[in-house]
Amino acid sequence: QVTHGSYIPLVQSEDRVLRKSAFESMYGTFDKFKNTCAATLSAQIKAVNFYAKARRYDSSLEAALDGTEVPVSVYKNLIEAVHDNMHYMYDYVALRKKLLGVDELHFYDLYTPVVPDADMKITFEEAKETVLKALAPMGGDYLAILKEGFENRWIDVYENEGKTSGAYSAGARVHPYVLLNHKDTLNCMFTLAHEMGHAIHSYLSNKNQPVVYSDYVIFVAEVASTCNEALLMQYLLKNTEDKKQRAYLINYFLEQFRTTLYRQTMFAEFELKINEMVAAGESLTAEGLNELYGELNKLYFGDGIVLDDEIKLEWARIPHFYYDYYVYQYATGYSAAIALSQRILKYGEPAVKDYIGFLKGGCSTDPISLLKGAGVDMATTQPINEALAMFGELVKEMEEAMAE
Repeated sequence: QVTHGSYIPLVQSEDRVLRKSAFESMYGTFDKFKNTCAATLSAQIKAVNFYAKARRYDSSLEAALDGTEVPVSVYKNLIEAVHDNMHYMYDYVALRKKLLGVDELHFYDLYTPVVPDADMKITFEEAKETVLKALAPMGGDYLAILKEGFENRWIDVYENEGKTSGAYSAGARVHPYVLLNHKDTLNCMFTLAHEMGHAIHSYLSNKNQPVVYSDYVIFVAEVASTCNEALLMQYLLKNTEDKKQRAYLINYFLEQFRTTLYRQTMFAEFELKINEMVAAGESLTAEGLNELYGELNKLYFGDGIVLDDEIKLEWARIPHFYYDYYVYQYATGYSAAIALSQRILKYGEPAVKDYIGFLKGGCSTDPISLLKGAGVDMATTQPINEALAMFGELVKEMEEAMAE
């Protein structure tokens, strides 16, 4: 049965017939309700634009970003920078097609691992040990908080009856609580690093800020978690000699870039365009939304993949389009995290001191200023360009590794 929860595992399958069937089943169902979905999304976007106009903002984008004190230019810089680096994604699409050995690459081929044989079994105890080693560059004070969380039951580790799925960190003032559903996989180890990044961010903000300033905004929230993931990945790549495992890790890293930086920016551009259409008095119909979404997929993935009709309906299953300019923060946060992890590894203690200052900052100033204090200027395109250049280098390394 294809459900919201089972869809991604199905399209990650090595069985191409199964992937195709799940893909067609999912979007075939959405196709039956496309006009309802379009009317619902249209109502949401009209409401957002009405409130922006009523409050005398120039656009719904300005209204949404004003709440977190982020300049409109940051949103538009992200889209511009990704457009300038689209060739790296086209290279990745070509490599994926080559490694899968298919005559045509389809959208249901994007999630299956290209190095399936090197999957790693990692127990929770092993994951904790590796994460501690990977985050050693963060210094003793950071590691002490991490160990306290590991040793004093901050974490609910395994799946249980009635327990919600996924992973989560709740930044309570006594100390953070982390929910996991650990399954002894590489992804679960990264999830541990990710959620403990959130937890330590909350811990330091709560300890160093009054209540009114202790809760940080989403724009910076994903930076602390993703920086931990980036440090973990670079530790694993540095310490993995097995060629197949190294290729598997690079593939995992590439997928993080694809799904977080490129895909979320594509979502952000789609959201911006449909808001601009409504502001100009145009109607949002299923046919119009399909056409726009298809054009964006063509732009972001290039000619190396078949533009399946089904993928044009993907807009109907993305709940974030109802979150009012939310998704761009995944891409900016990821770019900032990559830049900060590189800075920490390159400069050591001074960079760590700046970064810890950022984690202690809560929302005591605007997010751009907080990140600038940590050493990354998100008011420019530089962090995005540098992150995508790393993606390009990883694509080349992956191609060379798989050619051997």
